[in-house]
Amino acid sequence: MTRTLLLALLLTVGSAAAASTEVQNVRLWSGPEGTRVVLDLSRPAEHSLFTLQGPDRVVVDIRGATLAGSLPQASGSVRALRSARQPDGALRVVLDLASSAQPRSFLLPPNETYGHRLVIDLAPREQAARPVKRQPAPQGRGRDLVIAVDPGHGGEDPGAIGRGGTREKDVVLAIGRELARRIDAEPGMRAVLIRDGDYFIPLRGRIERARAHQADLFVSIHADAYHNQSARGATVYVLSQRGASDEVARRVAERENASDLIGGVTLADKDDMLASVLLDLSQNASLSVGAAVGQSMIREMGHVTRMRRDQVQRAPFVVLKSPDIPSLLVETAYISNPDEERGLSDRAHQRRLADAMLVGIRNYFHENPPPDTYIARMRSEGLTEPARYVVARGDTLSAIASRHNVPLTVLRNHNNLNGDRIRVGQVLSIPGSSGG
Repeated sequence: MTRTLLLALLLTVGSAAAASTEVQNVRLWSGPEGTRVVLDLSRPAEHSLFTLQGPDRVVVDIRGATLAGSLPQASGSVRALRSARQPDGALRVVLDLASSAQPRSFLLPPNETYGHRLVIDLAPREQAARPVKRQPAPQGRGRDLVIAVDPGHGGEDPGAIGRGGTREKDVVLAIGRELARRIDAEPGMRAVLIRDGDYFIPLRGRIERARAHQADLFVSIHADAYHNQSARGATVYVLSQRGASDEVARRVAERENASDLIGGVTLADKDDMLASVLLDLSQNASLSVGAAVGQSMIREMGHVTRMRRDQVQRAPFVVLKSPDIPSLLVETAYISNPDEERGLSDRAHQRRLADAMLVGIRNYFHENPPPDTYIARMRSEGLTEPARYVVARGDTLSAIASRHNVPLTVLRNHNNLNGDRIRVGQVLSIPGSSGG
């Protein structure tokens, strides 16, 4: 009798444990790269995923789980969500799709913001790697420089969070948008925003999007964090040599499946040695340009914020690994520092940071323009387009003149100013400048 009772008790406990996973919340993010569905779990759980057609659906069965609350409104490629309890005790979640998608699911462990999560990524089936041809420039004008601006994190990934609740993904998107607007206002430059909303893009997806647009420069914008709140200052990174070597090895291994070009040359028909040499040459050239642009950016950012390092640093960040695009990662400040968190949240400071980044980029490319660009043509003809500067809160005309190495009287006369009074948002033309 005792043995039977003990067995029944064990079965009861085992059954309760099996059903102890709770789906606490379901969240959706949609973006150009697809839709991400995130299920917040009380603990890890076994799951299975399969697709159905006529109509298109993705079905997820979560073993021994229950749903707390209601399902969210659909968005992106998800037309509707529904759930049901299965006879074996599993929770079934069905995603009705607006169009066919390629699903991928995986579990994530807890981080500073979320607990255990089951993530389902839905990529459009028709999304394939296609070579994108650069649009021909008007006859004789030269093409625009293409600057890829990548606000880090997004969607499910908030990045670092300050003590005041400021989320990295929000402030870097604001700074990125400001930088893109300024780039688009520059003659001979065009911005590509890698992320222009609250959605997640995988790290290598960010690289590939920049490559699809044949970007001349890739700038990834972030905000740093550290357990010591006194840590402060901005830092600019390029790829480390170790990271570059690892990427060359990966690209060589995958070259048979590559449908794109590296530096205008396909690797698919090259042997390992030649492919490695070509990648090394392309990567080294990109690193050299990236470091030079980064140093130019550091000089300008130092006028508007404290720099943690006055030299470009090296690190193996994945987003810096494009073999043929000079790439930078800018840590704009420490969001974990209360003072710097407030600065990152201030629109005027965001504008000043964006202005400094633009001037740094402009300085380099006006001295070293790619030969087929509009800026190169202007330079060869002895012409320079005036730089533009958007006045931010706290700016003075004398400080702006000093930053751009222009005499105050020249700046005043060039903009038809009777005195030194300027207003926030006013656009000044910087005369006789080759970039700042």
